[in-house]
Amino acid sequence: MKIKLSDETYRYEIYHTVAIFYGYNEVEVVDSNENFYIKVNPFSIEIVGEGKNFVYNFLEDLPVKTNIRNGIFKFFSEITGVEIPWGTIVGIRPTKKVIILKEQGLSDEEIVDYMKKYHFTREDKTRLCLDVVNKEIKFVNKDKNTISIYVGMAFCPTKCLYCSFTSNPIGSNKKLVSPYLEALMKEIDFVREYVKKKSLNIETVYFGGGTPTSVDEKEFELVMNNIYNSFIKDYSIKEFTVECGRPDSITRGKLETMKKFNVSRISINPQTMNDDTLKAIGRGHTAKDVVDKFNLARELGFNNINMDLIVGLPGEGCSHIDNTVKAIEDLKPEGITVHGLSIKKGSNLERLILQGKLSAEPNLEEVLYSYKKINELATKLNMKPYYMYRQKNMVGNMENVGFSIEGHEGIYNIEMIEEKQNIIAIGSDAVSKIIFNDENRLERFPNLKDVREYVNRIDELILRKEKFLNERW
Repeated sequence: MKIKLSDETYRYEIYHTVAIFYGYNEVEVVDSNENFYIKVNPFSIEIVGEGKNFVYNFLEDLPVKTNIRNGIFKFFSEITGVEIPWGTIVGIRPTKKVIILKEQGLSDEEIVDYMKKYHFTREDKTRLCLDVVNKEIKFVNKDKNTISIYVGMAFCPTKCLYCSFTSNPIGSNKKLVSPYLEALMKEIDFVREYVKKKSLNIETVYFGGGTPTSVDEKEFELVMNNIYNSFIKDYSIKEFTVECGRPDSITRGKLETMKKFNVSRISINPQTMNDDTLKAIGRGHTAKDVVDKFNLARELGFNNINMDLIVGLPGEGCSHIDNTVKAIEDLKPEGITVHGLSIKKGSNLERLILQGKLSAEPNLEEVLYSYKKINELATKLNMKPYYMYRQKNMVGNMENVGFSIEGHEGIYNIEMIEEKQNIIAIGSDAVSKIIFNDENRLERFPNLKDVREYVNRIDELILRKEKFLNERW
């Protein structure tokens, strides 16, 4: 889809709205031989192409950028016949818009009407936002001295097709594990002493990655012991999560270590329960492995297990999601997190798409069907949505949603998404977030992404991090 613009002022808004309908890798801004010519006037937007001359007059009570998105959305909705449930809402946190409207005194019904009128958002999506916002209000912490801790493992058993994170395949990076863990321990020690010195309270601890369980049992216990003694033992935390992730990396010994160090919540993430898809996306396990490791965790007493699923994986259709939903229903986890596939820069998936070896866009009807089936599954398992976010380049322009049984919400997930709590993050590519409420400002401190650089420059990083944290405390 080639589009020509009258000027570049609103290129971002125009490009991303057109891409909702055609896919982010299928839209190109050109100087000639265009399919559509888009002109922004002071009080309207014109779109010419395919024998049509469309004019959308701006609404006086909306910003120009919103009017532009709405005009383009209305035109392409009509010519494609495609229904986009979120309308023109493209931000990462759609709940923030709903929160603003609630703070302005609008009722839930007024918010539904507003979102439909000004953003073309379907009612069920606005109500999803309202459900999430009403749940999050109970958990979001704004006390500057109450924090969460994130610890990141930079390794995975293999690199998944869609992954763009710093998750180095452990088989080809075995020599890096020991020096990485040594550097990680050094940063944990620094943060432990800093938290003590500043008399900070810890609400949640999240051990993610990568895949924390990708290292061997002895290495895993070493890290878990340090995390426990640094951030768990002397604090009344509400939640300690370990994202076990890949079933092929989980062992009885590692699960016993987690029980030993008071882990309260774990994730066992199949993404799909179809063996053909698992093989295609580079996962080194089968659906049976998921079931076996889930049952082992249950046997050892874990009673808060989350499972991640991805909608829109290459080659998956309605029968695939039916199979996945049935398998997860049989297991009865306490939480499900559904992700829409996102075409991420730097992933092998993006490379194959750009090379023309793989189609990026699944059938939209199948994507909507998949979300519908997972929502039905959550209802059957007595789960409610408790956090939500969106990403760029998501298939079907949908959303990521966390569902859980009451009392089993992932508190760290809520704090991380809502960005109201200070989070100190440890490990390669981990990002600390510090909130300055009095200035309505958020500052990020990203750790070094490359594992070798993280190891070699850990002392320098700690010095810079201390200076950063001192701006807040």
